[in-house]
Amino acid sequence: MPVSMTGYGRSETTEDKWSHVWEIRSVNSRFLDLKWRLPNSLRGYESRWEKVVRKYGSRGRVDLSLNLEVFSTELLGVSLNKLQAKAMMDQVWSMAEENNVDFTPDYNKLFNISALWRDASSEPDPALAQSITEGLKMALANWRDSRQAEGNDLVKDLEERFTLLKEYTETVKVKVPEILEAKRANLIERVTNSMETLGAEYIEDRMIQEVAILTDKLDVSEEITRLDAHLERIFEVLNSKKDAGKRLDFLLQETFREINTCGNKCQDSEVSRVVVEFKAELEKCREQVQNIE
Repeated sequence: MPVSMTGYGRSETTEDKWSHVWEIRSVNSRFLDLKWRLPNSLRGYESRWEKVVRKYGSRGRVDLSLNLEVFSTELLGVSLNKLQAKAMMDQVWSMAEENNVDFTPDYNKLFNISALWRDASSEPDPALAQSITEGLKMALANWRDSRQAEGNDLVKDLEERFTLLKEYTETVKVKVPEILEAKRANLIERVTNSMETLGAEYIEDRMIQEVAILTDKLDVSEEITRLDAHLERIFEVLNSKKDAGKRLDFLLQETFREINTCGNKCQDSEVSRVVVEFKAELEKCREQVQNIE
């Protein structure tokens, strides 16, 4: 069944040395557009995690945010360059001795020297990275479930609307022969009256030709046939599993084209009313389809 592009997913993991929460929000978009909110130390994982996301969705604007807390100092990757600090103090001590000056190191100021601190967290701990990846998969599964639930509601709503469109199509289908017959009779009457008024000779072959031209202009049997085919195909796509959104969008464009042609050709007030109702309902369907993956 088709899934919605709008959804929300969340997962929370707490262990002895860390805690992390994934949140995923998505809205409709023509393509898969991922927006990451990650700690700087995990930016290198975006490309790897994108492959994971693509297993759960193919379209939509998706915001993925990670809130990470580390409880272990070992995992923070912060270290003091003790060798550099000692070398600096040795130089100061040496200068103090040369100048007979007592020197007592001020460690608080020493710790404020940013160059002495190193951040070794360019790559996170493998166990932490694996835990975060598993948390992402759980959030994505939760996100997929929410999108599937909304997708089921969308499909149910669309099936009701497309059933109504089929009823409108049947109304047009029944009305068209009546319109053709009335238009033919009206044409014959008008031409006959005009010829009698003018005293012109009645030519049956010419009349048959005019009636054929009129019938061809008003005949929408091909459009109705294609309209039926599009609506049947739409029901098939609604029950398919892949790329439903794009195919439905294309089918709705073709459906609009056929019903619009029917309205233009028939030149009947009742059919025009049905066509207007058809288009209005079709537009609602197009709005709904924009949310289907």
